[in-house]
Amino acid sequence: MSLLVFSGGHTRGISTTSEGESYSRLAIESNVFHTGFLPFERATSEEHALDSYQNLLFSIARFHEVTGSYPENITVIGFEMKRRRFEQLHIRALRWPKERFTYVGIDEEGDTTPQYKGENENGYIPFSHDLYGCHGELLEKRRRRNPFFRFHPYYTSASELTGLLNWCPDERDGGMTAVYPGGLPWDRL
Repeated sequence: MSLLVFSGGHTRGISTTSEGESYSRLAIESNVFHTGFLPFERATSEEHALDSYQNLLFSIARFHEVTGSYPENITVIGFEMKRRRFEQLHIRALRWPKERFTYVGIDEEGDTTPQYKGENENGYIPFSHDLYGCHGELLEKRRRRNPFFRFHPYYTSASELTGLLNWCPDERDGGMTAVYPGGLPWDRL
């Protein structure tokens, strides 16, 4: 089964609309699904993710919440500049099979050099040192991006992911880049 998940939490205090919900509304209002401006049955929003790692992990959990199963393949559509972060860091953190992951990158028009530099400095490098984004500057960024103190429901709706959802490695685990060692539903793919 395929399901389109628009992912992103309530990251701005000036709006009660989540990023995921705003993307979903835009798609419906633009009639991209050709449904006559009605919701598309095979699309949903995930409204708790506060960064790109959580966008991916929580989208998997949301898929399970909606379908009752875990995806066999994942395709992410995002800025081209974030491809390396997803392909080299996030799927490694999730232990998602590389052959079951596709990233479709889209660049803005014009010179994107400053955006790529910013992505490297503020995205790729921090996640390369803190794979799960749960320490220091990445943790602080998550806190800043959660003005309504919302919390995800995935301990209940995707309970097989509890260990991964809680995983925040430190020196006792082999450092902040230690990969989650527990079992995952996609180990059986």
